[in-house]
This record gives sequence, structure tokens and C-alpha cells, in this order.
Amino acid sequence: MKYVRMKINYIFFLAAMVLSLIVSSTTVYAQKQETNFEGRWDMTIDHNGSYASSWLEIKPWGYTKVGTFLHTGGYPRPLSVINIKEDYFYFSVPWESENRKLKVEGRIKGDSLQGEIHYPDGKKYNWSAVRAPELPYVKNPAWGTPIILFNGENLEGWHARGDNQWVAQSGILKSPKAGSNLISDMEFMDFKLHLEFRYPEHGNSGVYLRGRYEVQIFDSKGMAPSSDQFGSIFGFLEPNEMVAKGPGEWQTLDITLVGRRVTVEANGSIIINDQRIPAITGGALDSNEDKPGPFMLQGDHHPIEFRNIIVTPMVTGR
Repeated sequence: MKYVRMKINYIFFLAAMVLSLIVSSTTVYAQKQETNFEGRWDMTIDHNGSYASSWLEIKPWGYTKVGTFLHTGGYPRPLSVINIKEDYFYFSVPWESENRKLKVEGRIKGDSLQGEIHYPDGKKYNWSAVRAPELPYVKNPAWGTPIILFNGENLEGWHARGDNQWVAQSGILKSPKAGSNLISDMEFMDFKLHLEFRYPEHGNSGVYLRGRYEVQIFDSKGMAPSSDQFGSIFGFLEPNEMVAKGPGEWQTLDITLVGRRVTVEANGSIIINDQRIPAITGGALDSNEDKPGPFMLQGDHHPIEFRNIIVTPMVTGR
């Protein structure tokens, strides 16, 4: 009888051990599934066949998840809570007012995300996302032959994103009124860019690197540096000093971009020194960060003028 009781106890012990292993494995799997959400994601929103770029970051904060969401335009928005359950997540942000919310929900599919975005007016669209790539960096790059992107005579080598208001006059590339952005036909990955510009009072423009990262051009003289003022990588990197000149004065930008690391020299002063750009900025042409892209000159806010636009590409494959 004692042997039988010992055998029964042993069976119960084995059963308990197996159950414990199953629960432990399930917990680890669930934690692994949840952890897979963490990281930075390049999103594409399908507006019924018209595609727009977006971006999402998910990271741990204590026992919850927080992050940042960049819609197709504007500023990156902080997320205080991202709700995650197994392979599903959702969050919401104020939209136009505190009482109106934009909701984003999705699921993880392997190493990608898919979901829907719900706007306060009831419209919803599908979106998909892939992990943002860690772009390679070269410490001592070799530079090629400088390329003049604006010939000073016409718009050869450029095209407008919509109805064109840009003109070339006396060596100056002008957008005399708010209208379309202007995009270079040539695309580049890593480069040095030089350009000169001037704006009127309250001028607001920008130059997009690879068509994805906006260097802000803004009438900011006398203002404190911030991530939405002159010389910033819009919404993400602020300059270390304000060097903007006044309206009507010619100013310079010299920008070096290798991988994600950018250096911005404005009017002879280095204001962003070898900093990592974390994500695409609002208004990006696409979210394909691992591919070359064009330069885009912003003409959709105020009049702006450019001249002496010269790019020097990095030499690869040495």
C-alpha cells in the first residue's frame, strides 16, 4: 500500500512538473511575442491606392509599452501607453482636439506589422510596416565628383510634385508663391550637399534628404534653437545654436549624410554634428529608408529662392 501511495505521489509530481513547464513555456513564448513588437517601424498607409509614409516606435517602460508615432505629416507624437495582448496592439492619440481620437491597431506577422488606422470622421485605411533598417556608416568616406543639380537656366533635372509654380531666373530657382514641392530627378544615398537660399519675412521651407529627412528652413532669427526651427531635422534633432539670418539675406547650408548620421553646417557654423536621424520626418516621400532617394525642396508654405545647389556623392565599392 505504501508503494502504491509513493507511486501515486510520484505521478502527481511528474504531472505538476509537466504543467509547470507548459505554463513556463507559454509565458516565455508570450513574452517573446510581446517583445517582438519593440523597435522602430517604417509604416506605409494605403489611402485607397495612394500610399503615404508614416513611422512608429515601440519601447518598454516599466511594465508597459510606450513610444512615438509619426503620421504622414507634422510632428512625431509621444505615446504614453501602447496596449499589447499576444500578437495584437492598439493606441490612440488626440486628433484636432482632445475629444477626437485617431486610433491605430495592428498585429505582428513574422517580422512585419499589419493593421488599420481609424480617423475620427469614421474613415479607416490599411497600413503595413517593416523594421527600420540600421543603415551602414563609413567613418572615412571617399567623395566623388561634385554634381551641379541646378543649372541656373531652367528646371532640367527637376520635377514638381503637382502643378508647377517654380521658375528659373538669372541663376536663381524661385517658388514665388505657395504651391508644389520640387524633386530632383537624380537619387542619392550618402553625400555632401551645398545650397544657398533666402526667404521673405516669416518664410518657411525645407530641403528633404533622400526625400525623407527634412532640414528645416525657417525665419528663426533671434529664436531659441528647437526641433522645429531653422537648421533642425524637423521634429527630431535640434541645432546647438541659432545662426539664422534675417529675411532677404542669402544663407548657406552644407549637409553631410552617411547612413543615418548627419552633420549640418549653416552659415559657416556646425549646428548639428554627426547625429543619428532616428526616423523619417513629416512629409517624407516614402519610408523606404534603405534605398537612395532624391532631394526635395519645399514650396508648399511660402515663397522661397535657391541657388548653387551642388551634391558630392560618396564613392562606394572601393
